Amino acid sequence: QVQLVESGGGLAQPGGSLRLSCQASGGFFSISVMGWYRQAPGKQREMVATISGGGLTNYGDSAKGRFIISRDNAKNTVYLQMNSLKPEDTAVYYCNKGTFWGLGTLVSVSS
Repeated sequence: QVQLVESGGGLAQPGGSLRLSCQASGGFFSISVMGWYRQAPGKQREMVATISGGGLTNYGDSAKGRFIISRDNAKNTVYLQMNSLKPEDTAVYYCNKGTFWGLGTLVSVSS
């Protein structure tokens, strides 16, 4: 059974950085597309970034130029480096693998 556990969320100041991690268990991690999504209060969940097993990346408009998704297949872990954070980045960030979702980690950006 696939389990996804996010970590690394917290409070950041505008312009700051945070690094999220998602530890995955089960289910052929190295060949799976992994993704980060986020959901802000009152808004729909949106794609932040995805990465294929071979390292091909795709970013949502809000993440382009500021966030970097990466993965370590030896550790079954996917990362999201978030730079130049803005208050509008405040959301719960979820790790995704196919039909499986983590419980999310809260990122708050505020001065």
